[in-house]
Order: sequence, then structure tokens, then C-alpha cells
Amino acid sequence: MNFKRFAAAVPAFAVILLGLLMLAGCAPKGEDKGGDALARIQAKGEITVALEGTWSPWGYHDQSGELVGYDVEVARAIAEKLGVKAAFVEGEFNGLLAGLEAGRYDIMVNGVEIDEARKEKYDFSAPYAYNRTVVITRADDDSIQSMEDLKGKLTANTLQSTYAAVGERYGAQVTGVDDFIQTIELLTDRRIDATLNADVSFSDYMAQHPDAPIKIACTDPDASQVAIPMPKGADSDALRAAIDKALGELAADGTLTGLSLKYFGLDISKGG
Repeated sequence: MNFKRFAAAVPAFAVILLGLLMLAGCAPKGEDKGGDALARIQAKGEITVALEGTWSPWGYHDQSGELVGYDVEVARAIAEKLGVKAAFVEGEFNGLLAGLEAGRYDIMVNGVEIDEARKEKYDFSAPYAYNRTVVITRADDDSIQSMEDLKGKLTANTLQSTYAAVGERYGAQVTGVDDFIQTIELLTDRRIDATLNADVSFSDYMAQHPDAPIKIACTDPDASQVAIPMPKGADSDALRAAIDKALGELAADGTLTGLSLKYFGLDISKGG
């Protein structure tokens, strides 16, 4: 080996290595070099919005195949306030939450209710809707008259949904499914005793399927808050503030009320 040549090469190699380490140090793991989330979104000109696309009237495809719904219009209105376009990504509920946590989406607008477990994983906007959870049973089943009657009953919901958590809290045995339509199919096929969901979702389903042999057996007395989750951390601070500002303006000018009446027939944008 030519030791003189090797010794001369070492300093040059060290300089290159040092430069690479310095570049890596400027971009710690999990941090984008392009600034905070809001700055990146505005620079790109679009905000990536996750939603199921199968949950009417929150977000679904109409007969022409167009993506429509309360959450779709809310997301587009927020994007307009931010000066960008909304780019929707559809998927299964639990997978969307996992993707949001991994930073694959900017926000999720899908009737997501706030609970303590989710608050540990995501940052949330201010509430933009309020849900009443109902227990849905077959029309000929009178075995459930109150929330306490769920104990020992077999129900179905997406496992990370607050509806599943409510069912478990009252002692139900919860089976995991992908979406609301599946729960109704399981219910009418007599494979489960009940399912839990928002009162407005039940009303919308019955408007489209007036002969469906199902009913509301009882209602959870506590209303839940619906908000917009985003990846947790200081990177989302400016984005959350901008979304809260947009939601405040959309509430003040009557946009949220108008969209609520359009899709639900009642104003779910206000608590109480």
C-alpha cells in the first residue's frame, strides 16, 4: 500500500464526511427542511386532506361520482381561506389516522371526534361540529332501551372510532369493520345486535333507504366535539392557528350553518 497517497487522501475524505454530517444535522429526523407545515402547504399551493369518501353526508360520492358532503365543502372552504386548493386522499378510517400520524397527510376532515387518546397522538383544531351518538338496532328488536342495555351485546364499528369506545364503555363486545355501510349490513343480517353512530348519519341513511328495517333504540346523553386532527408537534402550530381562524370566520359568516342545513337538515355546527 502507498501510505503517503493514503495519508494525503484522509484529510479530503474527512472534509467530505464532515460536510455530510453538518447537512444531516440541519435536518433532524422527522423535520422537514422547508419550514413549518403551513409554510410548506402554502408554498406547494395545496393541502392534503384525508377522508373516507364513503360516509354520507360527511364525505361521499354522488350519483355522478363527484366527491361531495359536509366535510368536503368545509375542507375546501378552509383551503380557500389559506389561499390553497384541497387535494383529497380517500381510504379506510383507521389507515387514514395512521397515515396522519406518520405525516402522509396534512389534515383529516372526516367527522373525527375529539377524545383523550386521540389528543395524545394528534393536534386538533377548534370544533366545527357536534355529534349525538345513537344506538341503532333492528326495528323488531326491543332488547336495548338505554345505553346500559349495551352490556354483553355484540356491536360493530371502526375500532379507532369514538363510537367503538362508547360501546366498550357500556360493556358491548365490539367487532371491527371498515365503514358505516358495513355495520348496517351486519345489523340487518342479524350478525350483530346494534351499531353506534351519529344521529345525523342515521337520519341521512334513512332518507336514502326509507324502508330499512332499523331504528334508533337510545341516545347517548353527551354530545361529542368534531374537529380536524393534524400531525402533533410545534410544526403544526401555525397551521392549527390558521385553520382555527378560518373556522371562526366560516362560523361567523354563516357558512358552517348553511352547510349543516344543506347536508343534515339541522345545524350541527353549534354546541349545546
